[in-house]
Amino acid sequence: TGYSSKGQVHFLCQAPSRERGSPGGAAGILCYVGAYVFITYDDYDHFFEDVYTLIPAVVIIAVGALLFIIGLIGCCATIRESRCGLATFVIILLLVFVTEVVVVVLGYVYRAKVENEVDRRIQKVYKTYNGTNPDAASRAIDYVQRQLHCCGIHNYSDWENTDWFKETKNQSVPLSCCRETASSCNGSLANPSDLYAEGCEALVVKKLQEIMMHVIWAALAFAAIQLLGMLCACIVLCRRSRDPAYELLITGGTYA
Repeated sequence: TGYSSKGQVHFLCQAPSRERGSPGGAAGILCYVGAYVFITYDDYDHFFEDVYTLIPAVVIIAVGALLFIIGLIGCCATIRESRCGLATFVIILLLVFVTEVVVVVLGYVYRAKVENEVDRRIQKVYKTYNGTNPDAASRAIDYVQRQLHCCGIHNYSDWENTDWFKETKNQSVPLSCCRETASSCNGSLANPSDLYAEGCEALVVKKLQEIMMHVIWAALAFAAIQLLGMLCACIVLCRRSRDPAYELLITGGTYA
């Protein structure tokens, strides 16, 4: 019986050890997702004003940083086989789990708001376009049109209502509207086949919603992992508290 009790101690010590291996990698992935959202949103920040849209990304980066602390606590609790440490480990995992659920909810809320936000803002951005001496907003428009292969808000004809188009009086749209396959394109409306036919508004909305979905899926995936981690840690705590053999072996006693 003494041999089997030692084997049980080995099993119980290894359970949290496997669990603590995940926080480091999970933290890196969550921080990467949050940073990716920030970097990508920076390219489209002229098309929305609601800074609260980035809250899910901020929270998920904070969760990633917290997971490093969780890994340290799990490691110490395993080495010292501390019941208090394991309990703290479970509580922090619970907090992380709740936070990730909040991220998912916020992600869905702001994902639904993206369309209204872009629709309200994009008209103003296009009206301030200045192709001859481009400012940040103008560069953002050219970037979006090239990257998303679009032209205008709903289509290239929207450029006819802009101040820039009326001032230039050359019946042409920005060169960023030109298709990549059109080698001699000069933006002229006389050759619409050389221009991107799709408007940018729908594509910007789609892009921003895709970015938000990355946050949502990352939070959901790691919420499931944290839930599993809590269950494993709780099982270890329960078995440790109910197993007298475990207590005797740890304190240096003998078990008959």
